[in-house]
Amino acid sequence: MQNLSIQIVNKSNNPLPKYQTGQSAGLDLHAWLDEPVEINPGERTMIKTGLYLSLPAGYEAQIRPRSGLAFKQGITVINSPGTIDADYRGEIGIVLINHGQDSFTIQSGDRIAQMVIAKHEQALWNEVNSLDETARGTGGYGSSGI
Repeated sequence: MQNLSIQIVNKSNNPLPKYQTGQSAGLDLHAWLDEPVEINPGERTMIKTGLYLSLPAGYEAQIRPRSGLAFKQGITVINSPGTIDADYRGEIGIVLINHGQDSFTIQSGDRIAQMVIAKHEQALWNEVNSLDETARGTGGYGSSGI
């Protein structure tokens, strides 16, 4: 597997995002806070990371929830997956929501989300009057059963 070189600025005192295992797809992102942030049930907030990226053209960074936080605490990324475009140069912020029943406090340095680097294509539209037929047709939203 070939590694992709990405420019990163880290203004936080946290380590750079890293893979937790040899075959992890996601890199853990850490909160960078002046003081702890409490997220009450149903509340959402933006958590800064102190990180800035310069992704190569044709790539995006996808921001996803950490499964342990989502399962154990109900804390998730509200716009999952969030997309960081290759031409964005601002600070990475993570929009979290508390779907749990209890308040949850985030401390600076906590691992709050994961980031997946993904290649993508840009589409060129070919407008037509009709589409080819398939066995599925227009069936969606549960049409294949439970």
